[in-house]
Amino acid sequence: MGIKRKSLPVLEQIEILDIGAKGKAIARQNDMVIFVANVVPGDIVDIQVTRKKKNYLEGIPVTFHSYSEKRVKEFCEHFGTCGGCKWQNLSYEDQLYYKQKQVFDQLQRIGGLPPEKLKMIHPILPSGKTTNYRNKLEFTFSNKCWLTKEEIESGKTITDQRALGFHIPTMLDKVLDIKKCYLQEDPSNDIRLAIKEYSIKKNLTYYDPRNHEGFLRNLIIRTSLTGEIMVIIIFSHEEKRKREDLLKFVSGEFPQITSLFYIINPKFNDTITDQEVKLFKGKDHIFEQMEDLVFKIGPKSFYQTNSEQAYRLYKVVLEYAQLTGKEMVYDLYTGIGTIAIYLAKSAKRIIGIEQIPEAVEDAKNNCELNKTNNVRFFTGDIKDILTPDFVAKNGLPEVVILDPPRTGIHKKAIVNIKKVNPSRIVYVSCNPATQARDISLLSDLYEVTQIQPVDMFPHTHHVENVVALTKVRP
Repeated sequence: MGIKRKSLPVLEQIEILDIGAKGKAIARQNDMVIFVANVVPGDIVDIQVTRKKKNYLEGIPVTFHSYSEKRVKEFCEHFGTCGGCKWQNLSYEDQLYYKQKQVFDQLQRIGGLPPEKLKMIHPILPSGKTTNYRNKLEFTFSNKCWLTKEEIESGKTITDQRALGFHIPTMLDKVLDIKKCYLQEDPSNDIRLAIKEYSIKKNLTYYDPRNHEGFLRNLIIRTSLTGEIMVIIIFSHEEKRKREDLLKFVSGEFPQITSLFYIINPKFNDTITDQEVKLFKGKDHIFEQMEDLVFKIGPKSFYQTNSEQAYRLYKVVLEYAQLTGKEMVYDLYTGIGTIAIYLAKSAKRIIGIEQIPEAVEDAKNNCELNKTNNVRFFTGDIKDILTPDFVAKNGLPEVVILDPPRTGIHKKAIVNIKKVNPSRIVYVSCNPATQARDISLLSDLYEVTQIQPVDMFPHTHHVENVVALTKVRP
């Protein structure tokens, strides 16, 4: 006999009060916090509870009694199902307000910054573009598309369930077929839709992650401000004739593609960092431009996905670094060297450290490309490579730039940074929570002097933040 699950309640006439750290709308009933999807502060709704925990509830709106003045009409047909652009129903002005608030709350609650320091937060820098701002998108082929509520309620039988789109949040084996995406400029949509149409016509199989079957697996499209386009098609196994026919179709249909690659990925996960990327046609790179600098980007290279806003971000880093041309700078988590090379003209010497070998090679190539001769790059983990011997060989930095991944800085790396003892630290982060944690760990030696949030990702809760720290103790 099965266990009978207790039905979850519907909470009536609940006002949405706020937005939390991870972009979830917040309501309350008595002392219980409720996280609600697809609503904005000011909405009054009935909430179907979907999950009950000791300290909070999760739910979805089932009836709207009144709509918030903050609410705007969403522009994408996939809103509410797709995992991206979840703040489309919130005005851009209010999006900026809640991102600014997120930075404030995290630095106060986790970072322990006092009120006088929190007053240093400058108004967030808005993105010049709120659509078509991304230079890279990754799509997934799936043999079982996610059926929307409307498709289910229509009663129609969906015979062809192949999908080319984005994963449903928290369901990595479910993919929503995307008709039009507003994140990347055309011909991104045209390329994706043409590949899907061709693959269906030729009856190419789509990947099934549960059974590890199917030919077509992933599609990556990269664009740049220089007008170049890179396309990477990932297959689960080799079928030479089918693969070549598809690649010939793509190159013939879209002659503006400057770099066309393919990958055979037989693994059980989608990561390509450990895979061989093979060039089918064109150059093995594209270029991105920033002022008079150009950056060579390969198929595995990391580059800020909002190119125009990245430039504004780096200008903040340069301002906060307070370089006079005499300083030694360490750029930790340097990636392909964009920040290091951007700062090079203003510093005496720069050392860049990055864990990914391919990124370091890109960084070295970018130095040569820009005729930058005062930057050196090293491969290694910050917690391991940043030793007294390393500093003795390469020089003691006056300024350290930090731009770690979302997880922040390893505790051992923070210990090493303190031993290096720079006069100033500029910390760039895409996660204010881990940034606030790390700032707290540095607070015995450094004080916050400036804070600048930057909106890199409109219509999402994500926010970039730059913090300047100055040494207060020897």
